[in-house]
Formats: sequence, structure tokens, C-alpha cells
Amino acid sequence: MAPSRPVRSGLLRAASPGVVLLVLLALCGLAGCSRDEASRASAAGPEAEFETLELRYQGNNGTVSPIELAEDLGYLAPIRLNFIGSTVSGPQSVQAVVTGDTDFGGAFNGAIIKLIAAKAPIIAVAGYYGVDEQRQSGFYVLNDSPLRAARDLLDRSISMNTLGAHSEFMVKELLSRNQITLEEARRITLLVVPPVNGEQLLREKQVDVASLGDIYRDRALERGGVRALFSDYELYGKFTAGSYVMKTSFIKDNPKTVRRFVEATAKAIEWARSTPRETVVERFIALMKKRGRNEEDAAIRFWRSYGVAGKGGLIAERDFQIWLDWMVKGGELEPGEIALSRLYTNEFNPYANEQAVK
Repeated sequence: MAPSRPVRSGLLRAASPGVVLLVLLALCGLAGCSRDEASRASAAGPEAEFETLELRYQGNNGTVSPIELAEDLGYLAPIRLNFIGSTVSGPQSVQAVVTGDTDFGGAFNGAIIKLIAAKAPIIAVAGYYGVDEQRQSGFYVLNDSPLRAARDLLDRSISMNTLGAHSEFMVKELLSRNQITLEEARRITLLVVPPVNGEQLLREKQVDVASLGDIYRDRALERGGVRALFSDYELYGKFTAGSYVMKTSFIKDNPKTVRRFVEATAKAIEWARSTPRETVVERFIALMKKRGRNEEDAAIRFWRSYGVAGKGGLIAERDFQIWLDWMVKGGELEPGEIALSRLYTNEFNPYANEQAVK
């Protein structure tokens, strides 16, 4: 019997669903498949391209992350996000990925290194927040505070959202640059405080210094009465500070879904970068109202930038190397213990071919 001719895809697109089903039944008759299988094949649309159509995650109330913006802009479709609850820190977010409670999370790059060093089977796939002229995290005191220099921090308290992450690394870097020994540094008390409460505790003098990031910092400065001791931008300049991570096994099993996730994140970051700030903020507020989490939009009105250095969230070597070097210097890691290739990948980013990331 002569081989059957292939069906032209253009004809299938132009045909009615009934004709498509008849054609598929005829083809399936040759292959031995059932009517149900043919029906499913005829119903398959763009969704059939992806291994999974739902990504579970933890978010932060009062903010809109790049992937949440991406879904709202339609860049993630047909994949949908499934919000399973809030998180107060990056390490907690990544731990949920490790345990399989979520499909992706986000954290400070230094915290990601620590988790991978502890054998967490994860890898960073895209930067999602950073530091630039507009988006900085600073350490603030009241105007009448006697604290002026790094050594003044000894025997004082500093609030931050979590330990072992971005804010703690900034404090350690400041102390190191000012020749303060590890023994002296132990005299400083680091207190875990939700970001939304940092300003209040500072004004009530329950802490001596408060770590205030971007929108919380801008809101505090507008109210007045506080001044900065130092900021992450002063220490390191512009850099991508945190990344989205996924389990390596999830990436292996769902490469097309992961590629869409990273592509959507990249496009959302660039949309926010190129769109007037007022338009971006309006979009954020509308999204927050639409998702119905009973959130306050007061802080998001101060949004300035995601601060991501690399185009579309591209991760540069420096984004991880500076923290690797710090951990080696502090004795937390051995030289060469973890290769950069184990920490992040730009494989799925559509901008990876446009520039070499150094």
C-alpha cells in the first residue's frame, strides 16, 4: 500500500472542527488510535505545547513582582500563576521550592549560594530585583541619632526582613570595609522585622537602625525625620541582587514551561523599564485590586524601578561572584567549592544571544 500523504497544516487551520476530527480519525485509523484520542488531538491548542499550565508560588502583599506583571500583561499565557500564600523572606521562598510546595521562588543571590552549598537542588534562571539609582535599600536612623559611622553601630540594634540575606550581607560589608573585626561585629544585634514595620519601629525608637528598601524607604523619606547611614548602592553600585530559582528536576521535566516563564519575566522587566513610571504604577494598583488580597496600595505608589541590571533579567557573573568571594573570605566556603555554572543559567532567556554576559 502506498504511504499516506502528510496533511498540510494550513488546510487544517482553515477547516472546520468537524473536518479536522474526520481527518484525524482517518489518520488514527492507520495508526490504531481511538476516537477519544483523536478528539483530544483536535481540541489541543497552544496549551499542548507546555508540560504544565500552572506554576505555584508565594508572593508579597503590597508589591507586584516581574512575573506577576508578566501574567497581567499576557506574556505568560497560557500558563497561569497559582498564589498559595505570602512569604516574608527570600530564603523562606526558596525553601518552599526545595520542599516541592511551590514551583519557583526568589531570593537574594547570596542566600541562593548558601542554599546550594547546603545541597539544595536549585538553580537561578533570571534576575528579578536589583539595585540602581532609583531602587536602593538603605540603613536609616532618626535625624537626632548620634550614629554617624560604622563603628557607632557597635552595641546597637538593626532591623531587617531576614537573616542570612541581602541586608545582613550589606552590614557585614560595611563593617569589613571599616576594619571592624568579627568579634566586635558580634556586639551588634540584628532583629528580624517585616519590611512594612521597619519605619514604625525606628520612629518608636525600638531599634536604632532600620533597613528600608525602595518603596518603604521613599515613603519614610517623604514623611521626614530620618536620614541614611549608608546604602547598598553606595557599597556596590548598580547590580542585580536577587533571582528567581527553580528545582533542577523541574527544569528537566518542564523545559518549555520554564522557557515561557523566563521569557515572560524578561519581557515584563523590559516593559517596566521602558514604560513611564506613572503608567507602571497604575498597572500595579489595578492588578492589586483585581487579585483581591485585601492589600494596601500606599507603598506601591512609591515604586521607581525593579533595579535589575541585566537586560530582561540576564544574570551576570558578578551578580554571584561578589557573594562567593565574600563567603570564601569569611570562611563559609572553600575556594572553588561551588562553580558559577552550578548557581545560575541564562539558557532560557531570550536576550542571552544578544550580548555576552560578563
